[in-house]
Amino acid sequence: MRSFCLTLLLIAIYPFAGAQTLYKTVGADGKVVYSDRPPAEGNAQALQQEQLPISIVPGMPPAPAGKATAKKAVVQHGQAVLYMAQWCGYCRLARAYLAKNQIAYREIDIDTPDGKAAFAEIGGRGVPVLLADGQRLAGFRESSYDALFAKRKAAAGKK
Repeated sequence: MRSFCLTLLLIAIYPFAGAQTLYKTVGADGKVVYSDRPPAEGNAQALQQEQLPISIVPGMPPAPAGKATAKKAVVQHGQAVLYMAQWCGYCRLARAYLAKNQIAYREIDIDTPDGKAAFAEIGGRGVPVLLADGQRLAGFRESSYDALFAKRKAAAGKK
């Protein structure tokens, strides 16, 4: 019974165990500031790649050891592409976030033949994968999507 409860506890905390992105900025006065939120100006250095919760796609090869060998997907500036599957709960959350924030995106269903081929080209292993503004987010966490689209919101506010 004790091992069963421990297993349930580990499963419950797993989504929160991923590493967060840490940003390093240097102010005009020369002070170095570390934060888990990117600054509005966008002049921060991301120190650690964030690991978001994903749904592993059955039948996909394991992630390559060391450096990724997948081709970099070409996404035009201002365009967002979401690789997703209908059965994926994180994909539903990502789609709801994009809809709520009125962010236009192109959706690629990885369960179609063309979608599966495109997903393999970018080296996808789990869904959702969002390509936007020159960045790639594998998985979904609202705070990570907020950080990714913060520059876009700031630019829209200046217009």
